[in-house]
Amino acid sequence: MKKNTFVLLFFSLSLFAQNGDTNCEILLKINKLLQKEHYSPKPVNDSLSAYLFNELLNDIDPGRNIFLKSEVDLLSKQYLYQLDDLILDRNCSFLENIKKEYKTALLRNKAVLENLNKKPIDFSTRDTIRFRQKNFDFYMKENEIEKAWNKKIRYEIYSEIAGESKNIDSLKANFNSLSNNAKKRIIENELCKINTSLTNDKLFEDDFYNIFCEYFDPHTNYFSSDTKSSFVSNLSKEKLSLGLDISLNEKNEIIIVGIDPNGPAFKTGKIKKGDQIIAISNDKETLEVSCSSLESIAIMMSTDANVSLELTLKRKSEKAFNVNIQKQVLKDEENTVYSFIVNKEIKVGYIKIPSFYSDFEGHNNKGCAQDVAKETIKLMKDNINGLVLDLTDNGGGSMEEAVKLAGLFIDRGPISIVKDSRDKLSVINDPYKGVIYRGPIVIIINGNSASASEFFASIMQDYNRAILIGSTTLGKATMQTIQPLEKNDERHFVKLTISKFYRITGKSHQATGIIPNVSIPTIYQDVFQKESGFPTALKNDSLKSRIRFTPYVSNELIETLTEKSKDRVSKDPYFNSIVSLNTKIEAEIKKPLIEIPMTLDAIFENQTKINKLSEEISSLSSDDLNLEVSNSEYNKSLLILYPSLVEYNKIQLDNLKSNHYLNEAISIISDYKTLKQIN
Repeated sequence: MKKNTFVLLFFSLSLFAQNGDTNCEILLKINKLLQKEHYSPKPVNDSLSAYLFNELLNDIDPGRNIFLKSEVDLLSKQYLYQLDDLILDRNCSFLENIKKEYKTALLRNKAVLENLNKKPIDFSTRDTIRFRQKNFDFYMKENEIEKAWNKKIRYEIYSEIAGESKNIDSLKANFNSLSNNAKKRIIENELCKINTSLTNDKLFEDDFYNIFCEYFDPHTNYFSSDTKSSFVSNLSKEKLSLGLDISLNEKNEIIIVGIDPNGPAFKTGKIKKGDQIIAISNDKETLEVSCSSLESIAIMMSTDANVSLELTLKRKSEKAFNVNIQKQVLKDEENTVYSFIVNKEIKVGYIKIPSFYSDFEGHNNKGCAQDVAKETIKLMKDNINGLVLDLTDNGGGSMEEAVKLAGLFIDRGPISIVKDSRDKLSVINDPYKGVIYRGPIVIIINGNSASASEFFASIMQDYNRAILIGSTTLGKATMQTIQPLEKNDERHFVKLTISKFYRITGKSHQATGIIPNVSIPTIYQDVFQKESGFPTALKNDSLKSRIRFTPYVSNELIETLTEKSKDRVSKDPYFNSIVSLNTKIEAEIKKPLIEIPMTLDAIFENQTKINKLSEEISSLSSDDLNLEVSNSEYNKSLLILYPSLVEYNKIQLDNLKSNHYLNEAISIISDYKTLKQIN
């Protein structure tokens, strides 16, 4: 990262005005675009001002350990209801003023931390620590800063030590050495974060633009060229990639957990599974992992603008080393449709649809719908009796691909109603004549199934073309597009909501989600973020629809299959175990304000309780199913041609052998076949 001197803290007023003008120019362009194109534009008024001010402070000081209460009170008096007027008057020097106050507070905290680093921590102090569920008021006074940081550091030391072993006696015996090492790491990381912010001359400007956009709705976002590139890349099955799979461990360290044998990282010959990424560099800046946001690290690694990167890695106790990698275009196996055959009395095809990916840059017509069609044809050649489409954790993507996919399974007719910002209604019709597959279909959904997933699933449900099982979806029934702020602007973009879609019945699942035909509990379903939980989410409403359509099968058949499934699910020990675990998870997350003594014993006990629940979730037994899962004959031949895919294929296959939702889907298809034969 470019290093700038602390003179940045004392910019001249003329420079404040210059940067303020630039910020206002961008904000006014964003507002002009949103007022013209957004589905439901909002006025720039005191409500917007209060939202901007409060959300900015929540973003930059979520722990309430940077600003003093007196400083926030003064900023609030100056700006809480004035930001709208200042923006419209093209006077955005407030961003630089808030930035100056923020950096002054950071310098104060830096001095406190450096002082704490020089003297021993007194662990004999008797006090308690509280855990809060939501943002709380700013409270800190100037004479409380060192006390607050001392308490925070002590807690983090206790917490880190408590996670080192399950034996409390061993931890106590080695407490002095463990606490000294933990103190050094924790304070160094805090200082690193502060220094990173102090040297960032564009501190939180992009975040502020994004907060402005999210006031209109949670899916309207500001994109820089890098964030746009990263967003589009994540919606493609082929992307410029390092060929690495990474994961956060329990210490929030970034660890390499997989290496694509066809990728550039593998070809360096220097990288191994288990290596820890310490830093990432491009030709402009270096991000230290321990003191940079995960978002900034993800953007640097994924954006197409960074074709060449240098990784600083550490392997166990060895010295850190650097590796230069040139990205190359790779197929993202985790974001690609795949299929299997499952045998359980009857033969059923299974297709996982991880996202509604597409070629957003327009280089080819390949996308999710085409891949599902190919996999369906492969499965049909093996004489399947039914099809399971898995949309769990599918956050959406291209609405065009969702329309195409619906057209593959709906014979003909209208599939959705779209309303734009001018209240104009348009009916979307099935783009294809005929269907690719006529057999029974079950779709699996969960709380992370969103947007294009919900669009497709709702069509299949309304036409009685599929039975939906799982848990209620996110509840996003809006469509977005990415536009530059101005023609030929390649630096600033907005992903904005341009329309809202409704089911052919006239109903909408906006903010309510799609309720499956058969509700089956999924782990963490009560803590998934839902659309209704976003304060700026669009409201649910409905239309008077006169659209006529012909359901694929009778309501009576769907109801019979649904009741049979519900009866099985209610008696299933596995699903009942999930209900029990979800109750415990919800109780843990939603319990009132927690206050525990600031001692190793108390923090160890609290962590042990949480870890026990985590272990209970991880050990949820599902090995007794042992479903017979195999590749289609066509895919077997592909694996011979492409042996590099064998390992990942085996992981996918093994995971399905114990999938209880797939097992229930097969039972529904079996019931369908039986009832059809009887009739």
